[in-house]
This record gives sequence, C-alpha cells and structure tokens, in this order.
Amino acid sequence: MGMKSLGLATAAFCCAVAAAQAQGTAPGNGARPRTTEAAGREARADGPVQAGAGLLFREDWRETPPETPITQTHVANPDLILSLHGPGRAGIKKSHHAQPVDDPYYVWSGTAEGNWAVSLRHRSGALDLTGPAKIRWRSKQSGFRQLHVVLKLADGAWLVSEQSDGESQEWHVKEFLLASLTWRKLDISKVVESSPCRDPDLSHVAEVGWTDLMVGGGSSACSRLDWIEVYGKPSR
Repeated sequence: MGMKSLGLATAAFCCAVAAAQAQGTAPGNGARPRTTEAAGREARADGPVQAGAGLLFREDWRETPPETPITQTHVANPDLILSLHGPGRAGIKKSHHAQPVDDPYYVWSGTAEGNWAVSLRHRSGALDLTGPAKIRWRSKQSGFRQLHVVLKLADGAWLVSEQSDGESQEWHVKEFLLASLTWRKLDISKVVESSPCRDPDLSHVAEVGWTDLMVGGGSSACSRLDWIEVYGKPSR
C-alpha cells in the first residue's frame, strides 16, 4: 500500500472511532449506546451529581383528569406520601389542560382560599440533605408569587427557605443548593413564617415540600409545580 493510500485508510479509521464514541460505543469494546432514558436522567441531573448526592426521589404526578383537591391518588411515585397543609389546602388542584398539547400535569394554587403548603414524605424514612444536597423543580408562578422550599425536620419542626422561585412567563427549571439557603421557622397549621432559624440540622429531614405563603388568585396570581426532584442520601 502506498503512503497516500495508508494515510487515507488511517484517516477513515479515526473518523469511524470518533463517530462511534460520539454515539456511546467504540469498535470492538462491546459497549452499548446510551439509551434515551439514561440521557434523560443525565439531563435532569444537570450534569454529574456530586458524591453522596444521588437522586432520592422524583415526582411527576399521574396523568389523570384535573381534580380539586389533589390527593394521594394523584401521586405517581409509589414511595411517596402526600400531605396538604394550611387553611387553603382544600383548594390545591392537580391541574392539566388539553391545550396546549404539551401542557403538563401539575399542582396549582389558584383556588386556594388561604395560605397553603404541599409536602412529600418518603416511605423508607428520613433524608440526609446536608453537603451537596439539592432540590430541583419545574414551575411557573404568576402575580407576584414566590415559591419557597419547605422542610419538616425529624423533631417535628418546619422550615421555609428565605430564597424562592419567582414569577415567569414560561415553565422553567429551578435548582436550590440546600447548603446555600437560609431558613425561617414555619407555622405549618397556618403556613406563616416567623423568626430566622440559624444553621438547622438537615441530616434527618422527614418531608420536603413547597409554598408561596399566599392565597390563590386564579390564573393571574398563583403557583404551579410540574415536577420535583430531591438529591441527597438516606439518613442514617
């Protein structure tokens, strides 16, 4: 084989290897291409999850007709237990619309007649949300609503984050690194915040949830949550 032919063959082989690696496999290594499901998990995690901060749970809600109030029957993840709180809890709706065609199945606060909160508890026990733990969700708020993280600690105390996810015209994904948040005590019966809580112990979290600390005001003044993911590790 001449030098020109050898060069062309070498270049062709290198191109084949590069193309195979881009598809998740290389010639002769027996690896299978990455599945769509695996790619979706990576996309949801927004890159590699730090050590000790695996996905503890995700909730997307069942694809069923709208209903008020939302109940346990609407929870898609069999490992999660739903709770509603506050004077507006009976108005929290599991919503969905036929149009637009990509409208999600989501939790809606528009008909809540008082302050409200929604929380989820994992059947296996408490969660360790220290270190690199994070919460991600997809939401859309209207009318000055700000969606806050809610936590119930193992000792029964409730907290609400001072940081929040604000108003937007479109659905968007928000991520909270729990170690960077600051907290206030939360009266869960009224869903009203009070004094700051400095350096709470998040190594034994019993429930994770959300609230905007306001009543619903229809589509023009409400909070919407499509899905939620919690990253951390099981509590010891």
